Amino acid sequence: MKKSRLLLSWIYSGGGARVSTAGIVDGIIEGSRGVKLLADESIKNINSEKYDLLILHGGQPGTDNLKKDPRVTTLLNEMESKKKLIGAICAAPIILEENGILRKRKRTSHPSVKEALLGDLYKEDRVVVDHNIITSRSPGTAMEFAFTLVEILFGKDRVILVNNGVLANI
Repeated sequence: MKKSRLLLSWIYSGGGARVSTAGIVDGIIEGSRGVKLLADESIKNINSEKYDLLILHGGQPGTDNLKKDPRVTTLLNEMESKKKLIGAICAAPIILEENGILRKRKRTSHPSVKEALLGDLYKEDRVVVDHNIITSRSPGTAMEFAFTLVEILFGKDRVILVNNGVLANI
């Protein structure tokens, strides 16, 4: 059986969004549905100082792979200590929970991992924002998640501009 290799996603905002992907392994990365990608960077070359937002993807076994990698924990702690933006979609909020980042924070996730995040701070909303933490539920909520990130980084006018080409129901 092939071992899945997964990505961390980063956004750098400096006059516009530049998106970079970082792999926890070198080479071709295979996602949970067999999609193959080549990351822009290796996680070993990432400096959190250069980024405004870290996004953790969902999907299995990717979430488990990210959870087990100490470099992910280090980067999350660096981003959180500086109150930089951290996003997590699908099962990935589990990684934030296990690193103590969701303490006293509203959150959501894919229903399959809801039990691990339950409490009065768990929300059924499609996207949840609490200070610098943004969580979302699934691939079906990815567009709303993306537009929430764009709005936080660049404002509502940029969301409207981007949506002129995308034509999403927002």
